[in-house]
Amino acid sequence: MHHTKRHHIGVTSAAILIAAAALLVGLLARRPVLGGVGAAGWLVLPLVGCGWQPSAPIPPDTTPSATPTPRPTASPTSTSGATATPTAAPSPQPLLAVDDFCYQLQAADLQAIARSAFDMVVIDYSSTGDAHGEYTAAQIASLRANPAQPKIVLSYLSIGEAEDYRFYWHEGWAPGNPAWLDAENPDWGGNYKVRYWDPAWRGIVMAYLDRILDAGYDGVYLDIIDAYEYYFERGRASAPAEMAALVGAIRDHAHARAPGFVIVVQNAPELAEIVPGYMALVDGIGQEDIYYGYEEDDVATPSEDTQWLEGHLDRYVAAHKLVLTIDYCTTPAHIDDAYARSAARGYVPYCTVRDLDQLTVNPGHEPD
Repeated sequence: MHHTKRHHIGVTSAAILIAAAALLVGLLARRPVLGGVGAAGWLVLPLVGCGWQPSAPIPPDTTPSATPTPRPTASPTSTSGATATPTAAPSPQPLLAVDDFCYQLQAADLQAIARSAFDMVVIDYSSTGDAHGEYTAAQIASLRANPAQPKIVLSYLSIGEAEDYRFYWHEGWAPGNPAWLDAENPDWGGNYKVRYWDPAWRGIVMAYLDRILDAGYDGVYLDIIDAYEYYFERGRASAPAEMAALVGAIRDHAHARAPGFVIVVQNAPELAEIVPGYMALVDGIGQEDIYYGYEEDDVATPSEDTQWLEGHLDRYVAAHKLVLTIDYCTTPAHIDDAYARSAARGYVPYCTVRDLDQLTVNPGHEPD
């Protein structure tokens, strides 16, 4: 099993690409383009016609009205479930009280994590990545309620790519079979792009979510949100709204069983400006490589990329969302710098190794 960390995908300018392509689609269809163009040229796409309607109206975003910094031109890339009674207990502490967290997807020692003082932990739902190693409800309950430090426990869940070691994978699957399965990720063997708007893929995601709910996790940590860029660049103008719709469907499905279930997404912070209402669907966001990890560990992220990411993440802070940062660095000076810069903006930092296979406690930045 390997972890599925991705860089954010590089595009010349998300704002320009989205506006131009959507206008072209509208002209070809001889009808008006859905949505409109907002501040700084962002095309705003409503969550309409994407197969999901919220259980209640989405409140307006409470984000600042300042124009975001344009994105740099050369960034690196980085079965419908049950409706039974809730199986997850309320989180042991308010989400915004979290001031430290750890992120480990491989070789996790639950007892060591439980003994640590971290407020929040992000782990895989299985010690082996497949059904054989699924953590039990008793294991997760013990981790959550450890008397030394109660923890909010989130389960990793990739929704923009399929992984060939998961319980849902069938022998003989290949791109195009089933129809929603797309090309293999050239950087991560065994991981495949998915047409995430397809009802069959949504059914798989909801079945996966039910396993997480059954085990009593406090929430999910949704990865590969930035898959929308892959499909948008290939001409699917509705891709941003369809990704937001999938996140919304996950939220509704989880809240039908556990109303306090936490939804945290990873990367693609700009989606909150592209799709109105997206901000209201999430409780927090994690961002990789904001200061270090550009192309490889301990390499500083270019300042223009950092500023672009900060401009978007600051809007989440202003909207009272939890913002986590993950930098891949082990040099003490880089760790100190990443922690200081994140904390100064109201983010919660964590520096670790890219393989996400160890419980990292950084000297001078121990959880309390």
